[in-house]
Amino acid sequence: MDEKKGPRRRRQSNNNLLLIVLIGFCILALIEILYGQAQMKVEKERLALAEENNQTVQELKNEWNQIKEGTSVVTQEGESHQTVSDGEENQEEPKVVEQAASSQAQADQPKEEQDKDKEDEADDEDEEEDKHDMQIVILGDSIMDHDRTESGPAAIIAHDCNAKVYNMAMGGTTAALLPGESAYHSDWSSRGLLGVIQAILGNVDRGLFKGYPAYEALEECDFDKTDYFIIEYGVNDFLSGQIPQSNQLAEGGTSNVGAIYTYTGALEEAVKSLQASFPNAKILLIAPHYCQVFSGKTFMGDGYSVDYGYGPLVSFARGTGYVYEQHKEENVIFYNAFELSGINAETADDYLEDGVHMTPLGSRVYAEAIARILNKDFRPEE
Repeated sequence: MDEKKGPRRRRQSNNNLLLIVLIGFCILALIEILYGQAQMKVEKERLALAEENNQTVQELKNEWNQIKEGTSVVTQEGESHQTVSDGEENQEEPKVVEQAASSQAQADQPKEEQDKDKEDEADDEDEEEDKHDMQIVILGDSIMDHDRTESGPAAIIAHDCNAKVYNMAMGGTTAALLPGESAYHSDWSSRGLLGVIQAILGNVDRGLFKGYPAYEALEECDFDKTDYFIIEYGVNDFLSGQIPQSNQLAEGGTSNVGAIYTYTGALEEAVKSLQASFPNAKILLIAPHYCQVFSGKTFMGDGYSVDYGYGPLVSFARGTGYVYEQHKEENVIFYNAFELSGINAETADDYLEDGVHMTPLGSRVYAEAIARILNKDFRPEE
């Protein structure tokens, strides 16, 4: 009897186990369904939020475009139109009427009052100029032109000297004329040092400088008010391999190269031209600073060792000093940037970004030294 009950009990146990397994599967399926529903809910909420964000961004873009398109546009017929939204149209009309009324009122003013208004405007411009202690014109290459932001040398000089600075430097230019460039004003093509000076004096077409910041300075600057001309050249003269440091031969005598086709000869000509036309201005000659030369990433040498046929860069720097010595009693001052700027083999990694052009830190060290020289000369009593 007990033997018959054994198989029954085993079958009942198996059925119970199967039931438990089925219940477990059902629970797992239910959990999976609930989890899937929760995920779907989260995804819907995410998509709704993304759609809301997209709508907000689009609204902001539309609003910004409306603001930009809301400026006045003058047609060929001389009519003034404004692109505004329907809600803004009525708000803008009074401005047009007000401007027209103001223009009409100005036209109805007696001539004496109009003249007085012009005088007041001129006085305001003079007051703006009076805020500066000095006027400086920079003639140079990419060392002064490379960075025209607030961290660039020209801006630092302007700040430290409280000066109005006209930066006429142009990257890639040289002090001397290159071989093949004409020395005749009628055929002039050089944008280098002598070209800028000839444009200032009105001897060559200023249109040669259109597209360069120098052109704006040529049009805006009253050069008769200049306190200091800064002449900063030499690196490109050296790197060109076509410009002798001077026409003086080592064994004595001179070469048959025209003076203005040499570095020191061009500096000499520049100093004389500026002194003749602007006798009240002083000239600061800046020697080229220490540089390093690379071929790709390979270091080739520095301003003491690399020679492209007319001596290393240091000889160009010393040539600048030579020109200064000839004119130091004639309102010419000198900054030996090659040896005194603090830019050297030890500091090159911090001060030079490519071996030639300066980092913001290098520009600050360089420009602050120039500002100290100018301030000391301009305010000797301090």
